[in-house]
Amino acid sequence: MKRIASTFLTALFAGALTLGAYKVFFEKPNYTIVSENDQGSVFQTSYTPTAGINEVDFTSAAETTVNAVVHVKNVSINRGGSSYLDFFYGHGSSSRPQVGTGSGVIISQDGYIVTNNHVIDNADQLQVMLNNNKVYDAELIGTDPNSDIALLKIEADRNLPYLAFGDSDNVRVGEWVLAVGNPFSLTSTVTAGIVSAKARNLGKIDQSFIQTDAAVNPGNSGGALVNTNGDLVGINTAITSQTGSYVGYSFAVPSNIAKKVVDDILEYGNVQKGILGISAARANTPYAVEKGINQIEGVYISGVEEDTGAQEADLREGDVIKQIDDIKIRKFADLTGYLSSKRPSDTVQVTINRNEELLTVPVVLKKRQVITVPNMGLEIKNLSKEDMKKFRTRKGVKVVGVPEIYRGYGLDGKVLLSLDDEEINDIEEAKVLFGRISKRGRTIITMINEKGERERLIFQ
Repeated sequence: MKRIASTFLTALFAGALTLGAYKVFFEKPNYTIVSENDQGSVFQTSYTPTAGINEVDFTSAAETTVNAVVHVKNVSINRGGSSYLDFFYGHGSSSRPQVGTGSGVIISQDGYIVTNNHVIDNADQLQVMLNNNKVYDAELIGTDPNSDIALLKIEADRNLPYLAFGDSDNVRVGEWVLAVGNPFSLTSTVTAGIVSAKARNLGKIDQSFIQTDAAVNPGNSGGALVNTNGDLVGINTAITSQTGSYVGYSFAVPSNIAKKVVDDILEYGNVQKGILGISAARANTPYAVEKGINQIEGVYISGVEEDTGAQEADLREGDVIKQIDDIKIRKFADLTGYLSSKRPSDTVQVTINRNEELLTVPVVLKKRQVITVPNMGLEIKNLSKEDMKKFRTRKGVKVVGVPEIYRGYGLDGKVLLSLDDEEINDIEEAKVLFGRISKRGRTIITMINEKGERERLIFQ
């Protein structure tokens, strides 16, 4: 009996030991957290839905865009001078064709194409190849070197696929975009990226670009920047690179600026630019440091021009422009970018900070009053009503600034009436006429003084 009891106790102990070992080493614990509430909250911690690149569909926008983007070929004739060998052997001067290429975007079914001015500059012949490999001669309708936009026209035998302009003001930083063009003559190339920044300038004070990281290379200039809906939001224009090829940054003219330039060329033959009439303090200048405005978010008004909308609206030196219409103004490129899409006589709502108080005033944009003409560097402005009465003329432009080299000729303060016997009506005409001056030829300026007497200056 004792042996049986001993055997039973040994078996019982062994079973308990085995069960304990299983509990400790093999069975996984199952914990339950009990809330004081009857119903506990449920949290998703292992899955957060995001719109990644795999969820963005580029195919529809790409298929639409490639058929509206064209290959632009610029043929110019390089007329080289004669060498002494040409003189002796009678070959005469040589003419060698040079070919440049770029891209363009069809913006209407009847064949209007927008591209960059630098793509077609100095062209003797322009050709356009569509995505279906058909080639057409192109006519240059107009250009605007300032915005680097040009308008071409081809005559096709059918309605062409085209892209509609989108609203570039609605483009957001971080938004997906496609760049479509012909880099290195590789037709219909599509690359993707995001909008990296807006209102970038590359050195010129009145530039305002969309910056992206979509790959853009030589040959892409004039091509399309589109959003995922296929809307044209920019014209690819430039890259910053030490090698001449893409290194991560590319820049596009916003579609609102390009559309306004195209509309102006078609309606007026040139670009109509409306200005506020202010001078803005540049950052990191002695003036900015003195005024303590380097850290200001907005545009600090350092001066107001006479006979402008800004003067009429009582904008003042020291005001800080914070917003125009619905566009936030953080830096000068924001301001110039938005105004580049406006015309003279347009009214904009300008919100300013004046003595820590926000004010919103309507400002009517006007034509630029003072410009510097090419070649001679004279500063001129359109005539005011007082000028017309004083000089007894309704035509011409007034000289308000003269470079040192011309200060001995009595130009300052007088009204220029004509240049080389071509009449001057306003500063835009004067800019074109002075741009034609040949430094090797003779230039005749006809002007009028305060007594109403005409004078002529002849530069040899």
